[in-house]
Amino acid sequence: MPSVLFVTSEGDKVTATAEPGARLLEVAQNAGMPLEGTCEGQMACSTCHVHIADAWFDRLPEASMEEEDMLDLAAGVARTSRLACQIELTDALDGIEVHMPGVVRDMQIG
Repeated sequence: MPSVLFVTSEGDKVTATAEPGARLLEVAQNAGMPLEGTCEGQMACSTCHVHIADAWFDRLPEASMEEEDMLDLAAGVARTSRLACQIELTDALDGIEVHMPGVVRDMQIG
């Protein structure tokens, strides 16, 4: 069962576990992380933007062009930015470290 280490923008650490195949967005929301996920994982917004720790970033499948386009709308984008709705957790990602960005963009407000 994959575990995820979430690091809040304040530096607090929260560990959560998930079934293989679960999307990082749902795991983060269930762990109380401030990810809105306005489009409910349909990749039509950027409100589930996260930063993946350097040691884990290259282990993920490459982002699609559609995901890259959505990341262009996210606040605080970095080299290791991804959309949590596009990351499927597997046993190979057990222990992945995910950082919540310090800034968010609420797509419902604009």
